[in-house]
Amino acid sequence: MSTIIVVTNQKGGVGKTTTCASLAGVFKANGQKVLAIDMDPQGNLSFSLGAEDVGFTIHDALNGKCEIEDAIKTTDMCDVITSNIVLSGSELEMTTVRREFVLKDLLKTVKNKYDYIIIDTPPALSVLTINAYTAADELIIPMTPEILSLQGLTQLRETIIAVRKYYNKKLNLRGILLTKCPGGRQLLAREVEEMVRLVANQFNCDVLPVKITNSVAAAEAPAHQETLNIYSPSCRAARDYNALARLLYPDIFPDSE
Repeated sequence: MSTIIVVTNQKGGVGKTTTCASLAGVFKANGQKVLAIDMDPQGNLSFSLGAEDVGFTIHDALNGKCEIEDAIKTTDMCDVITSNIVLSGSELEMTTVRREFVLKDLLKTVKNKYDYIIIDTPPALSVLTINAYTAADELIIPMTPEILSLQGLTQLRETIIAVRKYYNKKLNLRGILLTKCPGGRQLLAREVEEMVRLVANQFNCDVLPVKITNSVAAAEAPAHQETLNIYSPSCRAARDYNALARLLYPDIFPDSE
C-alpha cells in the first residue's frame, strides 16, 4: 500500500515542484517504487522528471478517456503521470456528483504497485487541488521565508479543514516546509519564521525542523531533467531534501534499523 503525499500551496514560486521531484529522487535512490503525478497545468514536474508530453495525461484519466495505468510514463527518474495546459479546463469539465473523488477512485487500481505516490498541485485552490487533497494521506506545505509567502495561508487552512470534514477525514498535515532559505542569518527571514510558527499553530501543525537552503543547482536541475540528488548530490539543497526524507520517512533508509 502506497503513501500518497501532496505538496501544496496556493502561492507559486515556493518550491512545490522542486520538493516533489527531490523527494521522488531520494525515495528512488533508497529502493522505493515511486509514481509522480503532475496536477499542475503548467506541467513543470513532468518536464523536470524527463517525461515527454505525448500520449495520455492526467487530464485524460480524470475525464475517463483512458485508464490511469495508460497515462503512466516511465522515466529514468521515476514513473510519471504528466499534465499540460489542457488540464486548466478541468474546473468546467469535471461536473459529476463525486467530482472531488475522481483522482482517489482512479488511484485505487495502482496504489498497491508503488511505495510512494507524490502529487504536485497547481498554485490555486481549484477542483484539481481538492481532488489531490481528497486522495492524499499527507500534505506538505512549502513556503519561502518572505512576508508575501504568508498571504493566502488562511484560505488554505480553511480548505484543508473543509476537506477533512467532507472528503478525507484522515488527511494528515505533516508540516510547513521552509524553502529557498538564505545560507546565512538574515533578520527578515528570522522574523518571517516566527510569523510562520504562529501560522503553523493555527494549522495545528509544526514548522518542519529541516529547512531547504536556496540553491542554484535546484534551479538548474529541471533543465537537465534530473532530480537534485542526481544532478548535484553534494549541494546543500540536495542534502537538505535527503534530511527531510530521513526526518519524515526514516524507514526507507537502510541504516535506520
